[in-house]
Amino acid sequence: MKVEARDLRTKETDDRGRIYLGTEYANKRVTVAVVDIESDRPDDEELATAYREASESAETLAEDWDEASDEAWAGLDE
Repeated sequence: MKVEARDLRTKETDDRGRIYLGTEYANKRVTVAVVDIESDRPDDEELATAYREASESAETLAEDWDEASDEAWAGLDE
């Protein structure tokens, strides 16, 4: 008896990730291989890239603000 992978993908799991295969597998030994795991969280490389981009963006924003602030103060002296 074979279980099709698409059948497992469409079944719902319980809160512990267990899949109910149905009564046709009762009293039978079932071996399941996990071939892929998808995560809904970003990996370390994605987090590092996002952090680096945010840091660079913050630096640019601080520089722009510093220039605008200097111009504003200079305008008040006139």
